[in-house]
Amino acid sequence: MFGIGLPEFAVLAIIALLVFGPDKLPEVARQAGRMVRQVRELANNARNQVADELGEEFRDIDLRDLNPRALVQKHILDDLDADDEKPGHRPLKSGERPPIDPEAT
Repeated sequence: MFGIGLPEFAVLAIIALLVFGPDKLPEVARQAGRMVRQVRELANNARNQVADELGEEFRDIDLRDLNPRALVQKHILDDLDADDEKPGHRPLKSGERPPIDPEAT
């Protein structure tokens, strides 16, 4: 989820053990778990409230699609890849002149 592997997690656990001590560590972990659960519940409630206010047609909208990077990738870069797959489209060979449309000039 956060890109934390087993070695990083072990280092974080050792640091937490040193900072909080073995007697307070279970309570701190319990509070952190409660906080994560509350944040997740808050995010779900906010998503449901936005969906209720926007109406049925926006209920299954994915908010990640509204990310500007995702929009560019979806609408521009994917279209460029699709253009490469069209029949008749190929890169020009060395020294080859591009075709000219006489009606366009």
